[in-house]
Amino acid sequence: MRASGLYRYRNHYLMLLPGLVLAGMFVFYPILAAVYFSMHKWSGFNADRVFIGLNNFVRLFNDPVFWGAFWRSMIFLVGTVPLQMALSLVLAVILNNRLLKLSTFFRTFIFLPVVTPVAVIGVVWTFLLSPFNGPINGLLLDIGLISRPVEFLGASDTVMPSVIGVYIWKWLGITLIYWLAALQTVPDEVYDAARIDGCKGARLVWFVVLPIILPFAVMILLISAVAALNVFPLIMSMTNGGPFFASEVMEIFIYRTAFATTDGSLPRLGYAAAAGVFFGAVVLALTAVQAAISRRARAGSASR
Repeated sequence: MRASGLYRYRNHYLMLLPGLVLAGMFVFYPILAAVYFSMHKWSGFNADRVFIGLNNFVRLFNDPVFWGAFWRSMIFLVGTVPLQMALSLVLAVILNNRLLKLSTFFRTFIFLPVVTPVAVIGVVWTFLLSPFNGPINGLLLDIGLISRPVEFLGASDTVMPSVIGVYIWKWLGITLIYWLAALQTVPDEVYDAARIDGCKGARLVWFVVLPIILPFAVMILLISAVAALNVFPLIMSMTNGGPFFASEVMEIFIYRTAFATTDGSLPRLGYAAAAGVFFGAVVLALTAVQAAISRRARAGSASR
């Protein structure tokens, strides 16, 4: 029976085959290879690969540089996602108003940075934030808010807030689209009934709209959180992890360890693979937790 079923749907499986092959080459094989290499002492540039078991993980957990990069990734996550979601929700509520003229123009204007290449964004904002000839410092000096140029990307205490701000500006449009899609699911009758009962403004959004779109909010949170942990291109183009590792997140740490050591030593591909496996497990755990919350939110919404 199973064999006949496979034969009956053979054309369907043949259509799935190209996607499965590509997924195997570019998703499943790299994951398995990373796990395999994480158990070896290997530079990646010679054949001297020595199996060392979990020693790379033991060294990793005792490496303060690794933990610094890990916590900076978590700080970046916490610093971007809540603000990005809140700001985009406010804009979505405003732009979802059908009576608002030019709402399509404003949506397009906010979405433009999303389709702009990250490398271009990084280069442009590096110039804008420059302490020497940057327009932002020039404007702040002209209006008297500062007495000397601010090292936005050159000081340890300002580099992360600066990169976080650029990241939110870059990806605000995509979160705005998610919220707008969620708001489209709220029936007009709900708004009308709420207004008849005297519920308007922020109370309307908080007590009526948000409970309805809660399942969407959890999914938007999941997508935004995973995206906030993939910031290699932006940080690489703006700061390269500096100054003094102040903006070195996990992706920069893995890249530097595997390919771009600065102290003259050989790269440590096995050690970098261990860091990648650990960080991937953390991201997977966060995804699983948020997926469980999403299921509960959908179940609660369906019960209401």
